[in-house]
Amino acid sequence: MSGVSEARKQRARMFILGYPFALIFFAFVLNLFAFGVQPAKIGLPSAGVLTAFIVCAALLLANHTWLMTATELTRVRFGLHATPEEWEASANAPEQVPQIGWQELERHHNAHRNATENSVYFVLLAAIFSLVSPPLAACWVWVAGFAVGRCGHSWCYLAGRDGLRGLFMSVSLLSLYGLATYLITAMMMTF
Repeated sequence: MSGVSEARKQRARMFILGYPFALIFFAFVLNLFAFGVQPAKIGLPSAGVLTAFIVCAALLLANHTWLMTATELTRVRFGLHATPEEWEASANAPEQVPQIGWQELERHHNAHRNATENSVYFVLLAAIFSLVSPPLAACWVWVAGFAVGRCGHSWCYLAGRDGLRGLFMSVSLLSLYGLATYLITAMMMTF
């Protein structure tokens, strides 16, 4: 942020610090008033809940496949290789690759890493969520919302659409916070 006023930097810091709390609050309000959180009742997932998870899993697998394929196509396009053995067997050397090739490969790696990091938290929360007999509407919004958010985030990341990428990141984060606040509220109501 070179050349940016201190006041503008302070506003950016305040936004960054407040952003997750605003999403958590919004998720909590949606759970409370739109989905009607019920005390946690442990049981096997209903067919509707299972369907939402299957759709989500398929979307996340498609996202992974797309990221993997796009990364490999970038390697081919710029003559990049994944291992020292591949470099040794090729006719080119790392220093022959243009800087834009390395930047694009890094973009793809970052997109893939970001998707994986977020999916870990999703799996942990969603596994528990599926066992507390959640309302079907909450399940579809939070579970499918996460998958759609991650697919949109990946596309925007690879396409260099930063503003839209932030929107999709917010959708997937809201979904994670929705799962978490639902679980916390449901467990508190149980006692």
